[in-house]
Amino acid sequence: MNKKKTRLKFLKGEKLMYVLTLLLLISIPVANIFTKALLSKTTIETEKLQNKIAKQEDINEGLVMQKDELVSMENIQKIAEEYGLSYRSDNIVKVPYDSEN
Repeated sequence: MNKKKTRLKFLKGEKLMYVLTLLLLISIPVANIFTKALLSKTTIETEKLQNKIAKQEDINEGLVMQKDELVSMENIQKIAEEYGLSYRSDNIVKVPYDSEN
């Protein structure tokens, strides 16, 4: 008996479906890993920026305290006395401080 090997023939559409399915099975996990890595990187950058903002806010708070100390009446009177100036309350004009600028 002569047995012929029968080959399974794929239709044109079947080959395309198998290739697309294989590509999807490979690309979905790769894309998932890529997006998780990107999210992790973004989270790390956000944390660094938040730390930087917190440090700058501390510096700003310290500078505001220094400014308040320098413009205190006691300091103004002391400096005025050092330079031989007299204190007249009607001559003093307080300039408002705008913290948003």
